[in-house]
Amino acid sequence: MKPKLLIDSISLMSSLTGIGRYTYEVSKKLKKIESFEIEYFYGYYSTDLMKSSTKIGIKNLKSTIAKNPFIKQIARKFLTLSSRLFGKKYDLYWQPNFIPNSGIKANKIVTSVHDFSFILHKDFHLKESIAYFENNFFQNLYRSDMIITGSNYSKQEILERTNFTEDKIRVIYHGIDHNLFKVYQDIELNFELPSKFILSVGTVEPRKNLLGLLKAYNLLDEQLKKEYKLILVGFKGWENSEIMELMNQNKESIEYLGFISDEELAKVYNLATCFLFPSFYEGFGLPPLEAMACGTPVVSSNSSSLPEVGGDAVVYCDPYSIEDIKNKIEMVLINSELQQTMVSKGLKQAKKFSWEKSAQEHKELFDEVLNS
Repeated sequence: MKPKLLIDSISLMSSLTGIGRYTYEVSKKLKKIESFEIEYFYGYYSTDLMKSSTKIGIKNLKSTIAKNPFIKQIARKFLTLSSRLFGKKYDLYWQPNFIPNSGIKANKIVTSVHDFSFILHKDFHLKESIAYFENNFFQNLYRSDMIITGSNYSKQEILERTNFTEDKIRVIYHGIDHNLFKVYQDIELNFELPSKFILSVGTVEPRKNLLGLLKAYNLLDEQLKKEYKLILVGFKGWENSEIMELMNQNKESIEYLGFISDEELAKVYNLATCFLFPSFYEGFGLPPLEAMACGTPVVSSNSSSLPEVGGDAVVYCDPYSIEDIKNKIEMVLINSELQQTMVSKGLKQAKKFSWEKSAQEHKELFDEVLNS
């Protein structure tokens, strides 16, 4: 008889960003491996894996809840209560999103911890999110039998900030979909792009350092700015009024596409001359890897886990220095030979990461925990 595995899938009720993407891709591959009898917890229990974009009504409801801290607090209490009252007991409960639900009944618990930005960079988060983490993270995390994290950088942070020993923390890298993020020969899009452009992808919020990126872009030589427009892709997050204002002031050279589909994004990566990711802090960082897989040179910040992911394929900048970001962008744009080297190294580096490999390592860890 297969072990009963419950996967907390509440992150799939919003449009897919980092944690939702991780949850969906690993869950989808685990389902194909067929080693477990899997159920998913969305606030209710289901045997169906939800694709984020398929539940528009639920997504809209979750968005409404997220905007109201009081309603959000009630919703979280309801999720805990409903899991306690209506849930059966599982062999293993996997929480891909930091905080295990205290109402879930399981013999073993595995939790994925992605970073410590809620401690190190409180200004990157809403105040009520910080309060929720402070009240719930550590006390619930210690119910876990094993911790998964996406980089050795984050593993070291866990060792420094928790009582978990090294043997209770496993680094499992994220992956990318190589059937989607790849080099395309023929590209058609239903929207127009400049003939030459540099690209940045990420939610418009403080952590992604888009303000620094926009200021660095504005410092570029005027001829370069005329030749290479800046294209931004991503959801409108929060604390972004200054970012949006800067974009609006430079509409002739900066274009904001907002959210686009993964299929469109892969093609936009392909068309970009250079990809920029000057984020202050990342537990892993998927966009640079996606760009490399699409044959695009990457300029990334030298902070947190990003050098671990990018290896020697990336040109790194100091995210706290607008001048350095500007210099690294110029260095890549004016050197076609460097671009070719970066493309070659990037394609090779991206091949090291796949969701199939990630899911297999999750499966092996789950087996290990179940048999311990």
